[in-house]
Amino acid sequence: MEDLEPDQAPEEDITLTADALKAMGHPLRWKILCTLGDKEMSVGEIVEKIGTSQSNVSQHLDQLRNKRILVSRKEGNRIYYRVRNEALLALIDNMRSVLCEANLDDTSPR
Repeated sequence: MEDLEPDQAPEEDITLTADALKAMGHPLRWKILCTLGDKEMSVGEIVEKIGTSQSNVSQHLDQLRNKRILVSRKEGNRIYYRVRNEALLALIDNMRSVLCEANLDDTSPR
């Protein structure tokens, strides 16, 4: 393993991180992540809560799974999704709390 300065990251890590953030940055994918939270849900349950077509939701779930943000499991004819791990859940929670409209007001005291 090569020695890195504290502020350096391997190029592969930088690319994986940027790709994951891009995937999370799509409005519908972000809505899916916020809907899932720390729960596991079937595609049908997600479709019901999101309010768009199953094919559309499935395409976005596939993107999130391919970027290693979600994991899935099959039970019978249903597929269940959840956020991959606690660290990603914490990141999503932090992003929501920092970036929600109420926290973007620059006039708030620091």
